[in-house]
Amino acid sequence: MPTITAIEKQKRARRANVHLDGEYALSLRIDLVATARLAVGAELPHDRRRELEAEDQRLGAIESALRLLAMGPRSEHDLRERLTRRRGFRNEAVDAAVARMRELGYLDDAAFARFWVESRQAGMPRSRRALAFELSRKGVDREQTEVALDGVSDAEAAYDAAQRRLRVLRNVDKQTFERRLGTFLNSRGFGYGVSRAAIQRCWAEMNGEAENV
Repeated sequence: MPTITAIEKQKRARRANVHLDGEYALSLRIDLVATARLAVGAELPHDRRRELEAEDQRLGAIESALRLLAMGPRSEHDLRERLTRRRGFRNEAVDAAVARMRELGYLDDAAFARFWVESRQAGMPRSRRALAFELSRKGVDREQTEVALDGVSDAEAAYDAAQRRLRVLRNVDKQTFERRLGTFLNSRGFGYGVSRAAIQRCWAEMNGEAENV
């Protein structure tokens, strides 16, 4: 049966390299080494080794999930993708981390969808269609998306977005004004009719301000 012949702490991580029968075998968290009471001279059966490696992955995935969510809300789909593809955790460890985040109340797609819509509209407003597309890419289902979009008006959002663009369009002719603002609103997902109404409203207001000066 494999026997632990050395446990060496890594220099730049809270991990230790475990050697079996004189050769490097696996790396584990320092706290897991202590909890499992691993020691030089002790035997480490293959099934116990697999259990420790699985637990190491689980703890690591939970720790990474907490760090990611501390930086800001995320959808479950986004969290899973980051833990799996970017951090390299196994599916079982990711499932455990997601379950734990739900238990702690840190993972809620409905709350994430509301946060996403509010932050997007506060920054640079987008159309309902654009927001729905973004949320779908984040893995948020249609029902939760519709609830988050409740109250979002394309007409008001287009006008708000156009208003934030006027500073760089004050000294251009009407044709240029309409073309540039139309292209901008189109990039935010607004349809022709909605964009046209916002453009005409902004142009009229700018002319009215100029006439009152």
